[in-house]
Amino acid sequence: MKILAYPLTVLYFIAFGLTLLIFHPILWISHRVFGYHTLEKTVNILQFCLLRCLNILGTRFTYNNPYNIDTDAPVIIVANHQSMYDISPIMWFMRKHHPKFISKIELGKGIPSVSYNLRHGGSALIDRKNPRQSIKAISDFSKFINETNYAAVIFPEGTRSKNGHPKPFQRRGLQTLIKNIPTATVVPLTINNSWKTLRYGKFPMGLGANITLTVHKPLKIATFANTDELIDSVEHTITSHVQP
Repeated sequence: MKILAYPLTVLYFIAFGLTLLIFHPILWISHRVFGYHTLEKTVNILQFCLLRCLNILGTRFTYNNPYNIDTDAPVIIVANHQSMYDISPIMWFMRKHHPKFISKIELGKGIPSVSYNLRHGGSALIDRKNPRQSIKAISDFSKFINETNYAAVIFPEGTRSKNGHPKPFQRRGLQTLIKNIPTATVVPLTINNSWKTLRYGKFPMGLGANITLTVHKPLKIATFANTDELIDSVEHTITSHVQP
């Protein structure tokens, strides 16, 4: 299986790179000529194409969401983080909620399509070495989510888990979101098997991963006595459904 992974990884990288390069000017035109909402639609098409690129590796996607989440109120999607391949499935399968991300500032430059969307698509770019900048960026981001009734996506672990085992939540960013978007619905989301795309490292990539996104019962902030109780509940729900 690993031998087959080498040529398929090369094919994947070619398809992935070409997709980002082709979409970059399309995103620019969509945004500059037609405006923000056209940019969003184009980004959704980009995510669909990126998922098809992963199919080259035999990667499959399963989306389990038995809940009807309100689109007329802001949403905070809280998920565990296993690899960079968590992003496109969330953006595609939850696209009706217009998911926006809190990302490290380094991703805002140098990556065709991805960096452009992070800078202009409503996401927050934070400098992990500068807590003051990070908190301000998240506060401004919260206002945007509140005004648009979009979804804020946060990975409270802070960094990706290389073996799928969840790391303890770093709470400050999530606390800031909850404080600044008190009317939001908090949606716990468990991601499984994304880490298997990188089981051998960056090259070759792992084959045949079934990346699963499981949406858990949405939670209203107002129903919890305090923020810590809410975060405890969300963390337990997410991590208890992570498969070994």
